[in-house]
Amino acid sequence: MTQTYYNYIGGTWVPSVSGDTYPSINPANTEEVLGYFQKSTSADVQMAIKAASKAFPGWSSTSAPKRGEVLFRLISLLEEQKDELAAIITKEVGKSLREAKGEVKKTIQAMQQFSGEATRLTGETVPSYDTNVLGYTVREPLGVVGVIAPYNFPLGIGIWKIAPAILAGNTVIFKPASHTSLISVKIMELFEQTGVPSGVINMVTGPGSVVGKEIGQNPEIQAVSFTGSTDVGVQLGKWVTNRGGRMQAEMGGKNPTIILEDADIDQALDSVVISGFLDNGQRCTGTSRLIVPKSIAKEVTKKLVERAEKLVIGDGFEPGVDNGPVIDESQLNKYLHYVQEAIEQGARLEYGGKRLMNNGMDKGYFVAPTVFSQVRPEMSIAQEEIFGPVIGIMEVDSYEEAIEIANNIDFGLSSAIFTRDLKKAFHFVRNIESGVTHVNMPSTHFENQYPFGGKKSSSMGPREQGSSALEFWTETKTVYVNP
Repeated sequence: MTQTYYNYIGGTWVPSVSGDTYPSINPANTEEVLGYFQKSTSADVQMAIKAASKAFPGWSSTSAPKRGEVLFRLISLLEEQKDELAAIITKEVGKSLREAKGEVKKTIQAMQQFSGEATRLTGETVPSYDTNVLGYTVREPLGVVGVIAPYNFPLGIGIWKIAPAILAGNTVIFKPASHTSLISVKIMELFEQTGVPSGVINMVTGPGSVVGKEIGQNPEIQAVSFTGSTDVGVQLGKWVTNRGGRMQAEMGGKNPTIILEDADIDQALDSVVISGFLDNGQRCTGTSRLIVPKSIAKEVTKKLVERAEKLVIGDGFEPGVDNGPVIDESQLNKYLHYVQEAIEQGARLEYGGKRLMNNGMDKGYFVAPTVFSQVRPEMSIAQEEIFGPVIGIMEVDSYEEAIEIANNIDFGLSSAIFTRDLKKAFHFVRNIESGVTHVNMPSTHFENQYPFGGKKSSSMGPREQGSSALEFWTETKTVYVNP
């Protein structure tokens, strides 16, 4: 019998007041229900807020190094349970077991970095005009905060957001993506095992239109950190900021990679496969626009198609599988819609562009890695985020035209260039309109010790991770002392 899971509020597992549940489905086999989860209401969120508010005085007055011990304990728990966690991610998201293990590894690395921040929650001492006055600043927590996480990296992003929030002394209301509720239950169990006091972290599952809306509109929630689509992030941001709260959002991307004539084309395309095809392109930093000079366009297209043909698609638990299914039927239909629209607008389908149904894949949402050539800047495939394994090749006459096209987009999250010309590489770094950029590396590459965020419609508010991770979760108090 399939298990029913509950909300985690005030250190207790409790059902929703609605009495309703929803299933989490294995996207590789839609006949497999992984669990039933609470279809929560605004009242459930309000209960969680009360629990978090009650826990805040004690948690915020706990010393930062003591709070950091939670993350030290979390590291060993993640290590001990890494195989189980990876297996759940593969079942619930559909990504290959190899990629799921990579997510767990990145999460462990993040905790290794964040845990050290507990002793670096610093202010500054500034000289006063009056020699008798000591002036300095301290950083204080905000109160009850909200975390809304996506499905594509459910363990990583959920924990990457919660960790700095509680390290700063806040208490959290966590709303996971409905598709990945099971791994989110595991996140709560992990934190529970670290000894986090009751009410410091609370989880409420359910639809974003209800749970997310309450988190966005409730004035008792001082700040919200969100990762997801631009449309949802913008609406959520309006709710939060209109009531005076803080908003941090990492949203969509339509990320360009430029390959110049002098680049190592094979190295570049190996990186493009990683950034554009793996995880089914369900990465906000994934390459979806490949911009190349006309002189090498045929070679690039041919070699990219050859690499796409070699990718193994199947159940993520099978040996050698590169990609599993996309997350659900809606994402499958979105992929098929953009493929058809690209063809109608004049792009040339070089490979893929279809649902895969053979070898038992008819039970899941499997799609082929897809390559289009003859993509023009005004096409939907060149402007709108698909969040699927689709790469559009765009031909240009010069480097100058390449960077102009790369910037001619509403998004500005990640980017990459492949060239041996350092002058052009650094010109690109200075002039590309993205919050993260790469030279001779995949556009998806990241390390937790560096700040992460975008420009334009891709981000809102302070950066996540790295040296800036705690900035969003604290406010500065200035102190003057005249002994």
